[in-house]
Formats: sequence, C-alpha cells, structure tokens
Amino acid sequence: MTIATQKLTFEEYLAYDDSTDTRYELVDGELVPMSLGTGKHGAIIRFVVQQFEDELARLGQPWVPLPALVGVRSPRGRNWDTSRIPDVTVLTTAQWDAMSDREAVINLNEPPPILVVEVVSLSTKADDYRSKRSEYGLLEIPEYWIIDPLEEKITLCILEHQFYDSTEFRGNDLIQSPTFPDLNLTVAQILTAKL
Repeated sequence: MTIATQKLTFEEYLAYDDSTDTRYELVDGELVPMSLGTGKHGAIIRFVVQQFEDELARLGQPWVPLPALVGVRSPRGRNWDTSRIPDVTVLTTAQWDAMSDREAVINLNEPPPILVVEVVSLSTKADDYRSKRSEYGLLEIPEYWIIDPLEEKITLCILEHQFYDSTEFRGNDLIQSPTFPDLNLTVAQILTAKL
C-alpha cells in the first residue's frame, strides 16, 4: 500500500514525520508503510541476527548484523528517490558507527552493505524477488538472502557483475553462504527459528 501524497525527495523523506510510529520505505518518491509482519516473520529476523552475531563473534570480524535499523538508498528510478529498509543488514562496525549522528541510511556514494536479508510476506513477495533483487544487485551488495516462509525455501543470491546468481535451498539443506562459510544452519532451522 502506498500513501497518497505528493512525491517526496530523499531529503523530504528523511525529514518526514506523520506523528505516528509507522515506518516507511521510499519507492520512486512515494511513501510505502512497512507492516510489522507476523510473529513468525519477526522470529526469523531475530534468529538470523543472533546466528550472524554468534558467527561474527567467533570469527572476530568487525561487522554488525542489524534488524531493520538501516536504510539503503537505491538507484531505482530516474526522477524520484528510493530507500529500502532490509529485514537484516550486515555492515562494517565502522560504517555503523559513522551513522551515530545522522540518519541510518547507506547513501549511494558509500560502500554497500556486506549482506542483506529479506523475509518474504504476502505483501512483499513481488518486491523481495524482483524489485529489491535488481536494486540490491545494482548497489553491488555481495550477498542477498530471500527467506520465504510461504514457499518454505531460502534463495541465496550471490553477486556476479551487478547481477545475482541464485541457488534455492529447502528443508534440511545447509545454507552455503560465501560471507559465512562455516555457518551450520539448515533452511528448516531458519524457518522455525530454532536450532
């Protein structure tokens, strides 16, 4: 659902306040409200963030996984701005720290996130598989996970020349992530949010 207002620039979007707790993505200059999602949706996000945190601590990697706290400005469209808020964003700790006194949005002139995750819901399915996939590829985000509880699968997208090659995993398949090669998780564990 898009909010019927005049189109906004990126700067107007950052300053937008409708006096509610509603969070919005900006898509071609239009505000698109983000729903809370189901409890399962939230449990999957929380579980993935926890697994990434544990693996990063084990590796001593200076990265941070964040649940829906960082916007990613997109090159979508010619005349109007787009800014997405992935369900999970993995970025360097230095990049996260640099946002401490400004809006938590990765701009087009900044390095892209290391990895993003979207958890599919009925209202986001088309965007997660199509629009966001092409936008994240153009942004050169190296790895994009599409966790789909509706179809009970995870699509792992690996960047190759601004285009994602994808592999689907189901059931007891182990996720094979180049970013987290030693992550020992199955699709079933992620979809149930349980080890």
